[in-house]
Amino acid sequence: MYLTPQHILIAGATGLTGEHLLDRLLSERTVTRVLAPTRRPLAEHPHLENPVGDLRDLLPSLDGQIDVAYCCLGSTIREAGSQEAFRQVDHDLVVAYAQRARELGTRHLIVISAIAADAESSIFYNRVKGETEQALRAQNWPQLTIVRPSILLGNRPQPRLSEQIAGPLSRLIPGKYHGIEACQLARALWRLALEEQDGIRVVESDELRKLGK
Repeated sequence: MYLTPQHILIAGATGLTGEHLLDRLLSERTVTRVLAPTRRPLAEHPHLENPVGDLRDLLPSLDGQIDVAYCCLGSTIREAGSQEAFRQVDHDLVVAYAQRARELGTRHLIVISAIAADAESSIFYNRVKGETEQALRAQNWPQLTIVRPSILLGNRPQPRLSEQIAGPLSRLIPGKYHGIEACQLARALWRLALEEQDGIRVVESDELRKLGK
């Protein structure tokens, strides 16, 4: 079953994937409102509402009807500065954002996780991503879509060393571990918003590439 979401909430709109997704949302004729809280101001658009500040501080003030909420938040331990700081963003903030979206009556949450997310993993990054997925599942969303992209390909203002090293190699790997272009992921995220399918859906990277063609 397909629907046409008109009111969208997006966190992480200044990131690599978030920028592509925001452009896509604002170009869709059916989308009448995009609420995108960010740390720095975005270019003005008649359908864009852009509260500026720290997302933690902005969450209580977010309001209005929301059909679909996107969570494109994501960091690395190196960017965050420590494991604890990383957890605060990739777990605590993601869960708090999702909870606020749920309070606003949002039916569908689409969240970017990681290809190796596993709450039982011995690798800290993968374990935090898995624990975040578990926490989101516990929020009892009518519709929850968890996407697990492989290495993201694209130009960041501040390149990540891991992506610079692994990106070229990931183009040679078949299946779900093959790298995915951020613009391709953004197209897939929009297509997933058009699907109304109760329950939890996990979409791996190979399927995301197909959806984003």
